[in-house]
Amino acid sequence: FSICCRTVEPLEYYRRFLKENCRPDGRELGEFRATTHFLSSGSITTADGSALVKLGNTTVICGVKAELAAPAVDSANKGYIVPNVELPSLCSTRFRSGPPGEEAQAASQFIADVIENSQMIAKEDLCIANGKLAWVLYCDIICLDYDGNVLDASAFALLAALKNVQLPSVTINEETGLSEVNFKQKNPLIIRKHPVATSFAIFDDTLLIVDPTAEEEDLATGTVTIVTDDEDRLCSVHKPGGSPLTGAKLQDCITRAITRHKEVKKLIDKVIKSIKPK
Repeated sequence: FSICCRTVEPLEYYRRFLKENCRPDGRELGEFRATTHFLSSGSITTADGSALVKLGNTTVICGVKAELAAPAVDSANKGYIVPNVELPSLCSTRFRSGPPGEEAQAASQFIADVIENSQMIAKEDLCIANGKLAWVLYCDIICLDYDGNVLDASAFALLAALKNVQLPSVTINEETGLSEVNFKQKNPLIIRKHPVATSFAIFDDTLLIVDPTAEEEDLATGTVTIVTDDEDRLCSVHKPGGSPLTGAKLQDCITRAITRHKEVKKLIDKVIKSIKPK
């Protein structure tokens, strides 16, 4: 099909491919983009944990910085996890410089929900001394190149970066009441669950395609993101408006997401094993 048709009538251009159960980039409807050089951990040396994820042309980096703080009064035995997703103007012409836009805010909230719903880290594990001292994990996720499906890439990067974190041993001196940090003795975070996000675009209210590009997201009548964990448990369903899904279609998405989870978890484990702790 001609480039002209793609520019003038992009939706019709796509429909011609979808009728043949394929997409303009050569993928089948249920095929994810290349994940060959998908992950590299320890990408930012100044962070306590980091990871770079490349999903097709979408590239996301996550850096985790750990700081010490007093626990909240109503959560004396818990630490904090503070995620933030940035979609800067450098990653796509669709974003502008300045305060975070609606899409970046929605992505940050999505990641916060994934952390909370999956219980990937028990906040009690971040407490050092009840009511006195706890870890705060600032998780900054920055999109370097945007070509759709930033939620999957962000969730992957977060998980990989957290698995890469090494926290120093901290004790409180009983005589002075001050904290003492031993940087020579470091321990990895306890990751209790491994949530993985799988996104779908809905075409013409009925057709589902996985891992949509930016162009496919723009042409779709809706999107849905399914988050599952190690035990095939459904952690969350993110459906920001658009075409409704039947129960059967939703179940189909969940089944595919469970399969995807196993692939991603295997890949992350393989890379983490190859990285030596700092």
